Amino acid sequence: MFELEKKSMLDAALEMKRNRLVALCGGNISMRLPDGSFLVTPSGMIYEEMSPSDIVHIDGSGAVLEGCRRPSSDTPALLHIFARMPWVGAAIHTHQPWATAAGLVTDVLPACLVTQMDANRGDVYVAPFTPSGEKRMGALTVDYAHDAWAVILKHHGVMAFGPTLQDALFSAVYLEEAAQTYMIARAVGPIPSLDPALVAAETESWNHYGQP
Repeated sequence: MFELEKKSMLDAALEMKRNRLVALCGGNISMRLPDGSFLVTPSGMIYEEMSPSDIVHIDGSGAVLEGCRRPSSDTPALLHIFARMPWVGAAIHTHQPWATAAGLVTDVLPACLVTQMDANRGDVYVAPFTPSGEKRMGALTVDYAHDAWAVILKHHGVMAFGPTLQDALFSAVYLEEAAQTYMIARAVGPIPSLDPALVAAETESWNHYGQP
């Protein structure tokens, strides 16, 4: 079941790896399905060695509906995000280095670059540390998301999300690009802020980007 969705998740996982957002088997990808169930990548498997059949189909309680693998250890956190943010269709959890580094030195990554405003929808906040696998990681993601499509997890990584899997992937990739630029600029001098009205205008422009 849901073979096309599983294939798209594996493609996104490999793209996440190509963009150096994770190493080996780090991170995870999850997707909401039309029937209210979910797909999630398996725990502890290297993405290049995975096939679509390794992706696990679960219900809203985390019980396995289809698949022979154990789902991601972060499943309780992921299900909390989906339950509390019904507009989210997919989530990508990464250990991307630049955004994680930014989370060690600031409490918020300001909306200071066009691609960040487009894909993240505004300032990206840093949530306090919580151990991997705990539901609280999902609760903190919800609390610190505000209007953005990503949250930096202090000492850990990033939770990126959006209405679609592509939105979540773009959020993660463009956040890393913005974080790298931010960290380089911050080492030289203060980061100038943008008028919130300009940020809102840029964010709105993304709604009309691409093909229908």
